Amino acid sequence: MHTALFFALAAFLEIAGCFAFWAVIRNGASALWLVPGGLSLLAFGAALTQVDAAAAGRAFAAYGGVYVAASLVWLWAVEGFRPDRWDLLGGAICLTGAALMLYAPRG
Repeated sequence: MHTALFFALAAFLEIAGCFAFWAVIRNGASALWLVPGGLSLLAFGAALTQVDAAAAGRAFAAYGGVYVAASLVWLWAVEGFRPDRWDLLGGAICLTGAALMLYAPRG
């Protein structure tokens, strides 16, 4: 459960930070949005280090699947675009891959 919570937190922080840059560059928002965006990205890095994994590369790879799924939640909740069935299927595949990487029995 610890890992899932920190993956979710990291995903929210990374997406929020990247979205701040997107808002400034693509949507014409005030450059002041870059300050909380940058801080959010710093906090993302700190949150991801709290994941229970033996190797950073495996944690980062598994996190990628969580990031994809969390991005679809952001798409719907923040941007107001409902993910379609292909988005949801892709997100489910990514989460399945993340679970395989983290929880597969290893000898």
